[in-house]
Amino acid sequence: QVQLVESGGGLVQAGDSLRLSCAASGRTDMTVPMGWFRQAPGKERQFVARISRGGTITSYADSVKGRFTTSRDDAKNTVYLQMNSLKPEDTAVYYCAVSRTQVYSTKEGDYDYWGQGTQVTVSS
Repeated sequence: QVQLVESGGGLVQAGDSLRLSCAASGRTDMTVPMGWFRQAPGKERQFVARISRGGTITSYADSVKGRFTTSRDDAKNTVYLQMNSLKPEDTAVYYCAVSRTQVYSTKEGDYDYWGQGTQVTVSS
């Protein structure tokens, strides 16, 4: 079993920055690929970013490319999502996720373990 705990969300103004954290536990080896997703009110959950084992490869949704950066500190079993130049349309609950089969994926269905989410609200 894997436990994921997100933190760092909050209420900010457009143009501000936030850094989300996702602390992982429950496996001997937590150096696995991880994904970030978000869900806005009334919308489906959507892919935001992913990071490979070791953090050498990352990819992003077009809507956040150039503004968001994901990284990891495996010594702390923590993955980060640095969000800059935030926009009102970034308002959502943000989740980190891990796949049981450790796939490096953009698809929600490929992930088995999810955190509880952290709310990000961006005012205009």
